[in-house]
Amino acid sequence: MTGFLNIFNHALFWYYLASNLAYLLMLVVALRTTAAHQHRLQSHRLNWIKEAPLAPAITVIAPAHNEERSIRVAVRNLLELDYPQLEVIVVNDGSADRTLEELREEFRLRLVRAIYVPEAQSAQVRGLYRSEIDPKLMVIDKEPGGSKADAVNAGLNSATSPYVCIVDADSILERDGLLRIMLPILDDPDRVVAVGGIIRVLNGSEIEEGHLRRVRLPRKGIEVIQVIEYLRAFLIGREAWSQGNMLMVISGAFGVFRADLVRAVGGYRTSAIGEDFDLVARLHRHLRQQGVAYRIPFVPDPVCWTEAPSDLKSLGRQRARWHKGLLDVLWQSRDMLFKRRYGRIGWLALPYLWLFELIAPVIELGGIVTIILAACMGALSREFFLQFLIFGYAFATIISIGSVLQEEITYKRYNDWQDVVRLVSYCFLEHFPYRQMHMVWRLQGLVQYLRGDNTWKPLKRKGLESAGVR
Repeated sequence: MTGFLNIFNHALFWYYLASNLAYLLMLVVALRTTAAHQHRLQSHRLNWIKEAPLAPAITVIAPAHNEERSIRVAVRNLLELDYPQLEVIVVNDGSADRTLEELREEFRLRLVRAIYVPEAQSAQVRGLYRSEIDPKLMVIDKEPGGSKADAVNAGLNSATSPYVCIVDADSILERDGLLRIMLPILDDPDRVVAVGGIIRVLNGSEIEEGHLRRVRLPRKGIEVIQVIEYLRAFLIGREAWSQGNMLMVISGAFGVFRADLVRAVGGYRTSAIGEDFDLVARLHRHLRQQGVAYRIPFVPDPVCWTEAPSDLKSLGRQRARWHKGLLDVLWQSRDMLFKRRYGRIGWLALPYLWLFELIAPVIELGGIVTIILAACMGALSREFFLQFLIFGYAFATIISIGSVLQEEITYKRYNDWQDVVRLVSYCFLEHFPYRQMHMVWRLQGLVQYLRGDNTWKPLKRKGLESAGVR
């Protein structure tokens, strides 16, 4: 028994070391590429793009389900985005509240007779509306489809632009966000087929009439830790993976796609739990099978601000769902593993997600159990435990601090020095006790998926009309 515990614990040590070294490599890559991106951004004139008549048109698709409290403000924000050729499609996904009535009153909607071709699967459409105030706005009223993917497909079926931008109706997109996220496409329109933008935590910032007036950290510790998670995931993880053209996730809250390719793969898979991850994986599959050259980059400064869960119950539901979505997509893509035709996606990106993301909570739980057993049996070496803390806890904390410093050196969104100090201090709490709670939530997601429980449980949200989301 003692020998088994020693073998397992040492294997766990090397597992954590490999995971942290991978993230350290990503941090180095991200630091280099962020500087290059800033230099490239300075060479573009966003006002020129705004006024350019040849900039490709974009259709913004915003699914909305029971959003009566914030839908007026959210849609006004979308219509005010800086972009020369813009269409906004709001999909009322079977809302049981006054979402559709709020849209009718605010934008003077009129029912239109238009040809609706359901190329991508979605629930039945009840009516198409056009705004008499702003002709850029179309509203689709449909039966509830049970998923965000179903609602997006309805918008995709009505989109007329070569590019579609998928956003959440309860998020705030910065006014120049579309101009910035389109830069990779304008630079390389033949190869860039999709672009992901960064998502940041809205909680704690000051909001006035749905517009972000001042960026501040939230008061609750559970929300501050999510700020660090988002910074590490986007500024390090997605920035680094995109440099190898292995970006596997474009957030469902803010991403741009070539519409013809999304239709070519059948639109969003309506049964997918993580529809954003699923679509990108299927795009990689399709383009690799076609043998065409393509890129799916990430740009770190077109910002979409979203409200993060502010209570443990909602956060646990969200993280369990994310992990169910990860397992669902990886299982659907298992035939891509270690196949030559899928290149680095099959040999590197997908194996990494299996090894260091999907089964990580299982390995972590096993590690906690074996370390406790070894300590109880007197078989836990003091030197080993010290090395484990250094390479498991301290190493990971340094990487989190690196993501915070990268944010402050490059983007400086948090200008108050007290906010920066709080961010750095919370990096030391992220891996204990928060990491252990996160492990439990992800394990719950795995168990729920294996039991066939794929239902979406709603999260508590305050909406965009509050003066400050705190």
